[in-house]
Amino acid sequence: MGNARAMNATWDIFCKVVDNFGDAGVCWRLAKILNREHGVPVRLWIDDLATLRALVPTVDATLAVQTVAGITVCNRVAGEADAVDARTVIEAFGCGLPDAYVAGMAARERPPLWIVLEYLSAESWVDHHHGLASPHPRLPLQRYFFFPGFTLATGGLLREADLMSRHEAFNAAKRRTFWRGLGYDEPTPQALTVSMFAYANVPFADLLQAMAQGSTPVVVVVPMGVLTPVVHSSFRKSGDADGTSWQRGALEVRTLPFLSQARYDELLRACDLNFVRGEDSFVRALWAARPLVWQPYRQDDDAHQRKMVAFLEHYCTGLDPVAADALQAFWRCWSGEAGAISNVWPALRVAHGILAVHAGRWAQDMAQMGEMASQLVDFARNKVE
Repeated sequence: MGNARAMNATWDIFCKVVDNFGDAGVCWRLAKILNREHGVPVRLWIDDLATLRALVPTVDATLAVQTVAGITVCNRVAGEADAVDARTVIEAFGCGLPDAYVAGMAARERPPLWIVLEYLSAESWVDHHHGLASPHPRLPLQRYFFFPGFTLATGGLLREADLMSRHEAFNAAKRRTFWRGLGYDEPTPQALTVSMFAYANVPFADLLQAMAQGSTPVVVVVPMGVLTPVVHSSFRKSGDADGTSWQRGALEVRTLPFLSQARYDELLRACDLNFVRGEDSFVRALWAARPLVWQPYRQDDDAHQRKMVAFLEHYCTGLDPVAADALQAFWRCWSGEAGAISNVWPALRVAHGILAVHAGRWAQDMAQMGEMASQLVDFARNKVE
């Protein structure tokens, strides 16, 4: 099969939603980039259409098969995947493939390329495992492991070709329009505007208290989710409070509906500091070129803490030592290590200006590296030849 025909053949992406939005978010972004920028027909097999719909409102969660933005979306729960004509198969995050599908792959005269897309990590061992093959234990199939990452030895980070230019074009007028579209006035220039997306096990209430007691105004924007009850409790509101914003001391909290992917990207760019979690929002916040606080998904044996430490070591290279210390101390406290958040928030606030410059420079440097979808296409092309 020639290169052009091989690259235009269908790619199947398999996604299993565990308990959050990141898996679906990454797979949808990948599918769109492959289709729009590389001309690849894509089928996305996903087991939770309701979660995907929250990110992509045009998805119909009741359909077994549908086409959305050029992507064929298939509900894995509706039945076993039986289309084994794909040239490349992406098993996202080790989610597994249906047994019948794998058997169909093995039965083909020329089996499709099977790529296991791994989770993002800055740990050094990733550089040495990226691209390695592993034979199937029973069938004549090979799986190749593809690791996103932050070095030239990895698969890079997922990014649309026009993402940086879109961020640069997000000017003051677009920012005002964005806030008005959400039903709010634009925060004053004196205020530090913070987006908040985190798992439930963070000291959010304590952070709100520390922000309220500060000397400078802070506006915290919270999309509806697991942190909404904390907001209601902190402001002595019931779970069905009819208000959408509250103030105390130097703090204003604004609640938002859950945002689509496109709107969330705008929120990250409209804010001065972004709290993110998991993988998808983490990568998008990095590209937004704003200071950020990351809460990795909790794993057994504190593997999430090792991921955080490895990334901080990479991210803080070249950063002012005082600002680096403030960032690292806050991240550790936010992710569950000992310490009071009220003790580390003031230093992070003071370091914000230095962190903002660093975030912009870091994003520009990363943009010079290979992009993940493009590297996947190149990887597939090399294996098909």
